Amino acid sequence: MNCSRIARSGLFALAATAGFHVAAGVLPQSIPFVGTQAAQAQYDEEASIRVYQQASPAVVSIDAGDGTGSGSLVTADGLVLTNAHVVGNARTVMVQLADGRSFTGDVVGYADEGLDLAAVQLRGASNLPVISFASANAQVGQRAFAIGNPFGLQGTFTVGIVSRLDQERGLIQTAAAINPGNSGGPLLNSNGELIGVNTSIFTTGDNGGNIGIGFAIATNQVRPFLASVQDGTASTVASSTQDRTGERAPVTIAIDGPSVSGQLDSQSYLLGDNTYFNVYEFSGQAGQRVTIEMVSQQVDPYLILVGPDGEDLGQDDDSAEGLNARLDLTLPESGTYVVIANPYGQGEQGRYSLSV
Repeated sequence: MNCSRIARSGLFALAATAGFHVAAGVLPQSIPFVGTQAAQAQYDEEASIRVYQQASPAVVSIDAGDGTGSGSLVTADGLVLTNAHVVGNARTVMVQLADGRSFTGDVVGYADEGLDLAAVQLRGASNLPVISFASANAQVGQRAFAIGNPFGLQGTFTVGIVSRLDQERGLIQTAAAINPGNSGGPLLNSNGELIGVNTSIFTTGDNGGNIGIGFAIATNQVRPFLASVQDGTASTVASSTQDRTGERAPVTIAIDGPSVSGQLDSQSYLLGDNTYFNVYEFSGQAGQRVTIEMVSQQVDPYLILVGPDGEDLGQDDDSAEGLNARLDLTLPESGTYVVIANPYGQGEQGRYSLSV
């Protein structure tokens, strides 16, 4: 199957207003370009402040006993959207609002097929602030904002962009910093509206810090789940509660070195759509031509390459022989590149070999 799961679009540019009108597309010569840059910076700052002020009152901290995370209030009577791995198998959790109030919450639903979503209903809640859903789908290049409780620091705000979209699996890759404790919190657009639920990150070691590769479950996956919660048909048993935050260092591989063997299983990282992945890194030089190949007889290989700046540089499903994956490209800059070895289908497990 030769198909691309990543939809791309052009960069989404915010229009800057410099306090003057431009007739017939001519920029007045008396206005220096730096003024436009300053106006853009001010606009971006004001937009960030507005998003935080609008959305942060509806972002909560969740303590499930064995772990903590974040969530979004989506109804005024206290329905909270979060990750299944945040609540685990707990039936009740403690939820703290941004204003300091605490509520007991009942876990009332889990998404099916390993989708990393859960819902919590607060007891005795009313007239609470809520986060609204975006009416349009996320676009690659648009600004993205995350609010959550990384490392227990409630109400932390980070800014980035939407780096990649996986339309088939309903995942958003973002450069907005997502760290342990952000899980279950909202990914927002410039209007402070929900575009995704933060679910997993890739880290580079035991400190668990983010390097610009985070994933969120897109709202087209979230809406059907919430509908099932509200009509009482959602599952009350978690299909998967595995923590999606990777804390192992990536395996180092060398260009033109021997191939390495790997296995996708319950010890691998897990994306929000219940697909496993392992992570590798290699050092490359600008202008260097490389071929990356993932071969397996047990899973349908899928490759993703991320550059030193966190930008997605390529993805492939079946460019090699059979169902195997291959990426051929010229490296754009010198630095450390990240290879994500992933299967095409949910829950696929098995061995593979990887070479660069």
